[in-house]
Amino acid sequence: MRTIVDLPTEQIEALKRMGKRSQLSRAELMRRAVAEYVARHQPDQGDDAFGLWKKQPVDGVEYQQHLREEWE
Repeated sequence: MRTIVDLPTEQIEALKRMGKRSQLSRAELMRRAVAEYVARHQPDQGDDAFGLWKKQPVDGVEYQQHLREEWE
């Protein structure tokens, strides 16, 4: 997909220099920059609940067993 992005002249010039050194197009440099930004700022998947129970006064397994006793 194409998109238009306005960049300051300094950034365009820096991308030109980087592109020549690495033999990559500006578009590829931009794709890599966006991918890195997204990876760095995207919330971790599945780690939100890790460690939530550690401050509880009851062992988690014991608590589960207690709750399941109500089912019988």
